[in-house]
Amino acid sequence: MLRLSGLLAALALLVGPAGAQTDALPETNESLFAPLALPAPNAYRNADGRPGHAYWQNRNDYEIEVALDPATHTVSGTVRLTYTNNSPQPLDHVWMHLEQNLFAPDSRGARRTPPDSRWRGSFAEGGYRLGAVTADGEAVTPVIDDTRMRIDLPEALAEDGGRVEIVVPYSFVIPEYGADRMGRLETERGTVYELAQWYPRVAVYDDVSGWNALPYLGQGEFYLGYGDFEYSITAPSSLTVVGTGELLNEREVYTATQRERLAEARRSIERVRIITPDEVGTPAAHHGDGMTTWRFRAENVRDIAWAASEAFILDAATASVDLGDGDTNDVLIMSAYPHEGVGTPDNPGWEEATRFGRASILNNSRWYPYPYPVAISVAGVVGGMEYPMFQFSGVGARFMSLFGVIDHELGHNWFPMIVGSDERRYAWMDEGFNSYLNTFSNVTFYDENEDPTIAGYGQSDQARVIRLTEGPATADFMQQPYSADQPIVTYPDRIRPQALGWLAYRKPAKGLLLLRNEVVGPERFDAAFREYIERWAYKHPQPADFFRTIEDVTGEDLDWFWRGWFYTTDTFDQALTALTVADGFASASVENRGGIVLPTTVEFAFSDGSTATAVIPAEAYFSTDAAGARVPLDGRTLVSARLNPSGDAPDADPSNDARDL
Repeated sequence: MLRLSGLLAALALLVGPAGAQTDALPETNESLFAPLALPAPNAYRNADGRPGHAYWQNRNDYEIEVALDPATHTVSGTVRLTYTNNSPQPLDHVWMHLEQNLFAPDSRGARRTPPDSRWRGSFAEGGYRLGAVTADGEAVTPVIDDTRMRIDLPEALAEDGGRVEIVVPYSFVIPEYGADRMGRLETERGTVYELAQWYPRVAVYDDVSGWNALPYLGQGEFYLGYGDFEYSITAPSSLTVVGTGELLNEREVYTATQRERLAEARRSIERVRIITPDEVGTPAAHHGDGMTTWRFRAENVRDIAWAASEAFILDAATASVDLGDGDTNDVLIMSAYPHEGVGTPDNPGWEEATRFGRASILNNSRWYPYPYPVAISVAGVVGGMEYPMFQFSGVGARFMSLFGVIDHELGHNWFPMIVGSDERRYAWMDEGFNSYLNTFSNVTFYDENEDPTIAGYGQSDQARVIRLTEGPATADFMQQPYSADQPIVTYPDRIRPQALGWLAYRKPAKGLLLLRNEVVGPERFDAAFREYIERWAYKHPQPADFFRTIEDVTGEDLDWFWRGWFYTTDTFDQALTALTVADGFASASVENRGGIVLPTTVEFAFSDGSTATAVIPAEAYFSTDAAGARVPLDGRTLVSARLNPSGDAPDADPSNDARDL
């Protein structure tokens, strides 16, 4: 069991400085504990964080048919969107995203992105080429602005269920490096194609912002609606294709031997080779000659992705996810990778990816059972990127680094695939929440694979979590060179690139760990976090919905925590200012010197080697920066005291945290 604080308070009594109880305190902390201004609740979003009784969201269902031409690295085909307007107002136009236009040489993103940026990728042939667009069979003239397309409808789309069918023929050249989210990798045995943002897709129209048509600039990710997808990929028969969703025509694309191996994999918790390393590039690896069409279906998802290569080794196994009441979801875990992904006995690589993927799906299902039929990992040019049931990771990743990236990217199936937050505005609601999940999944995996060759073996849970999340818990955590510049809630496209990992991943995850272990307690916080997922599964929560849900389930007013950790750049610093003995008690005086407040843990040490712990609640700082704690001596001699004995709290100045008597 992960327990980062592990603190049991022996006795905590609120006292003033030096242990004297105080009736009147001159200082005030009104700004720290004032109510947090959140959007007013309404019929769509309740005051307790639930979706309101009139909550609605529009629906987008897709039929897509494309062909891949390896000779020109081109994808061409047609997307057919059925868009359902469930909103309470008619819509006379529709916005669609054209993310491939990011790679046009004159795109907004290309003009703001340095050539060495992770989000680079523009090239001379980059961007979509569109055919004639229709809406309900009528030709329309779309207005295209960079990565967005507005379609004025021939007739307004009626509220409460009106539908329109939009058809867009399109093609594009696959970028060699597509902003670390898609692209192609040349290997000794063939090209690995990783396809994402590969079809024109509708923007989200919601009750908060109307049409969410912010441009795709590279750093900010995606906000997408839910629906069903049926799609087909036609490619040379020498290529193996894997994609989001259920493969509908297995008999037409796999050989009889491969189908037998897949059947075995569906019964096995161990890796089964579907295409062996020796079969790659031989007739045994593919079904027939000429062209083959692969057909997939994915239900109630927000996106789809796929990959294709003649260089793929293909592995699979099964993970049985407990759905409760005796039911299970038998998930097919698959990994596709070229020979370049294979490691060595001392430094294993993608030959372990199916085992890693299986562990990730099972570990993360503790929060909400994994609902999909497959979970697929692909090795290629992309360092790490997530899609429903599907993830891309770097071909060079090895051993525990490979487990870490697979676990992180598959963990995104919970955030933002199941809980459909707005990544374009709130990166922390998917990257931060997912990084929080990763701490538990990583520790579970380490505990189940205790091996001295694994980095972190023999360390405490806290030390392993710190290392795994790359987030030290003490002074340097709050003293990054960019930590004071921008708050967590900054839109990702406005975050300076070197601060993205801090603001979107590490700081939000650390905040949730602190809230769980130092403020609320694991039992109540875990219940609240699960309730948030349950309430907002396949919906679109806003930050206020998360904050209100946590408060509703835990029963705590946490405005002071949300403000300090998420909305400001303040630091946390508490100082032990005095230590006294009187009337049979050891007393400690503490000052809260930073803009962030947390409960204070004081550990008293005695000459006989024993210790006693007292916890000062955050409420002690409602009206003063000074508070105190005391414990009974019980005949012992006090030697010293210290704050934050677990090291979990990110104290900016630990030099003032300890004092000898």
